[in-house]
Amino acid sequence: MTTHDSDGPALPSPPTRAAVRDRLDRVTDPELDRSIVTLEYIDAITIEGRHVRIDLTLPTAWCSPAFAWMMAIDARDEIESLTSVENAHITLHEHMHEAEINRGVNEDLSFTEAFPDAADDVEAVRKELDEKARVARQYDAVETLLEAGLDPETITELRGTDLETDETAESSGTSDTDETLAVYVSDRSFAVTVPAAPIDRYLEKARETDLVSSAEDILFRTPEGEPIDSESFELVHRRGRLAQVNMSSQGGICDGLREAREARGT
Repeated sequence: MTTHDSDGPALPSPPTRAAVRDRLDRVTDPELDRSIVTLEYIDAITIEGRHVRIDLTLPTAWCSPAFAWMMAIDARDEIESLTSVENAHITLHEHMHEAEINRGVNEDLSFTEAFPDAADDVEAVRKELDEKARVARQYDAVETLLEAGLDPETITELRGTDLETDETAESSGTSDTDETLAVYVSDRSFAVTVPAAPIDRYLEKARETDLVSSAEDILFRTPEGEPIDSESFELVHRRGRLAQVNMSSQGGICDGLREAREARGT
């Protein structure tokens, strides 16, 4: 649907709250690898024509400025990727560096322009956190395959060409959360069916970190990006578990801090 300017071409209709929320749901807390919508960081979504305003509050006032910057920038970019949005304005509240972050994000400055004295390179920090998220997501994906009965040797040899969407599940009209994948093994002589979500989440991050760029690439690697040999499989899998536990623990702390902040505000 479009609207018409009497003096110009048709313009896209204003964005819906559902569309904006969907874009925000793609933004993760880089330390926790969880959606900022799920984490309840979003205070308000205001839509005025093709302009969107987002108000957000993090669990603590002292959250790393680099982390806060990433979330604010990613929220702005995701919303502005909608063709119906002309501009997204992000307002971070109750943060010790909110003035610098709000100015920098909304004036399209770089992190170093907003924080000229910062010691950290925000992109280097992002890369490190993305790699940690990849390792944690790999643990979930591998656990899913182990539960389906695949052995470590088979899992470490899997490539993108061995995965196919389960057409039976598609034709039955299952929801996204119920989607499955067929994983072909033993020279495609047979396949096992597994939940798609853990595999898809892992592959999304593996592609973002350039670990997997083609269907022929080996899917699962060590934290350093090397192929996994049979002797090191258990060690690599334990390292993934540690990364996941660390993120879960941090998430629990943040949930508690957010609840305490909300309680003080009531």
